[in-house]
Amino acid sequence: MTTQAARAEVPHAPILLRETVGSIAILTLNRPAARNSLSEGMIAELHAALNAIRDDKSIRAVVLAANGPAYSAGHDLKELTARRSDADRGRAYFAQIMNACSAMMQAIVHLPKPVVASVQGIATAAGCQLVASCDLAVASEAASFATPGVDIGLFCSTPMVALSRNVPRKQAMEMLLTGEPISAATAKDIGLINRVVTAGTERDAAIALAQQVALKSAYTVKLGKEAFYRQAEMSLADAYRLAAEVMTENMMARDAEEGIGAFIEKREPKWQDK
Repeated sequence: MTTQAARAEVPHAPILLRETVGSIAILTLNRPAARNSLSEGMIAELHAALNAIRDDKSIRAVVLAANGPAYSAGHDLKELTARRSDADRGRAYFAQIMNACSAMMQAIVHLPKPVVASVQGIATAAGCQLVASCDLAVASEAASFATPGVDIGLFCSTPMVALSRNVPRKQAMEMLLTGEPISAATAKDIGLINRVVTAGTERDAAIALAQQVALKSAYTVKLGKEAFYRQAEMSLADAYRLAAEVMTENMMARDAEEGIGAFIEKREPKWQDK
């Protein structure tokens, strides 16, 4: 058998891995040779996995990790550049990819379960956007973050949306205008990530954080996460109006009744997730 034939028989490794640890789903980007760039296929698989998890009652939280030295280098520029030969110089394809990626990022935000990023290496452009789109983020001390599109003439406009909703404007603009990477420690200081841990322990730390949240009522977490993102875009008065409505609805839930009763009776609550 020739070497070429042998290679042809080896199946391609999946670009997205999924495993389950207890009630935690772990999604792992698996294109290390391409620095886990968000190709058309990767975006589609991530979105499909999130949709599958949405209605899976056995899953209470998600960890989004990556294999290899980079967390994600953002969009697959080779894939995008290949479409320059299209009749419209790629315009329709570029729009398709940007909209698909934006929809996938929003699927993270709208998922009724918390998503924790486990960042082991550099996260740039849409890779940084991916971290910013997650509800929580744990990073290795060796990780770094950047929105360097400006360096190649392509401003990180879609990453900007998630970034500017995580960090103060001046810090976001500095990252966007200079393209310079920031360390994990700086990312924590400005609010892009929650925790910095020793290199090699970020995955376990992210799972532990996800498991901590998974112990809560799934119904309460779903209600709270949705309200958090909705009120953040509202005026102060509208945000309080929404929050009051959510609190009232939450108080009527079986889990709130159980949780308050357990607190008063000094016992562990037994969630029904409703």
